[in-house]
Amino acid sequence: MTSLNGKVICITGSASGMGLELARLAGRQGARLALADISQGPLDKLVRELQDNGVDVIGTVLDVSSSAQVNNWVESTVKHYGRLDGAANLAGVVGRNHIIGQLEELPDAEWNFILGVNLTGIMYCVRAQLRVMQRGAAIVNAASVAGAVGQPNMCAYAVSKHGVVGLTRSVAKEVGPRGIRVNCIGLGGVDTPMLQTVHGEEGAGLGPLSNVPMQRAGTPEELAKAFAFLLGDDSSYVSGAHLLVDGGLLA
Repeated sequence: MTSLNGKVICITGSASGMGLELARLAGRQGARLALADISQGPLDKLVRELQDNGVDVIGTVLDVSSSAQVNNWVESTVKHYGRLDGAANLAGVVGRNHIIGQLEELPDAEWNFILGVNLTGIMYCVRAQLRVMQRGAAIVNAASVAGAVGQPNMCAYAVSKHGVVGLTRSVAKEVGPRGIRVNCIGLGGVDTPMLQTVHGEEGAGLGPLSNVPMQRAGTPEELAKAFAFLLGDDSSYVSGAHLLVDGGLLA
């Protein structure tokens, strides 16, 4: 069974959804955690919850689209714990207020916002993490089924997730000789407030969940287990993968 016991793990987007459940799971497995999220209230609540359960955890309010903030966060994590063994980069957006629309209607600011968080933000995180990681470390990035196929009415989001897949595969080849693994997970529909909002928009996204062979959305807990697997030693020969966790949607 995958265990993160004793590993120092940093997680972005940790205050809700999959990030929150991954933090809980990693904490139960004995990981020492450096959590980051842009929302201070929910982050502080999670840190208190984990500390009450005996988890060694610190929390930092972080905007991943700021290179300086990301660098400072990773550096402070290593200063606090002495090393960094794994990273899960989950912070992401669909758009401001989950705006959905065709490309000709897409404002420049919206394009820049989505790519700034979903792609450039993950690049900032991976770059900073690799600078301090040693042999045996692992990085897992949040991609999407939208990183494998085109998505009408979600062009910027799909482009950002295709970019995450390309980033992950390229970096995996760069750092493989150093014994560092880099993977990403192609998320299908996951039962979060974001999914509910997106599917409430006319013509949005991935279509109804009836298109999913398993006939349901995934749960944050299920996705957290996939992230934990790729962070742990049971996946020691897995690198450069875009692991689809989508209920068979793209089968």
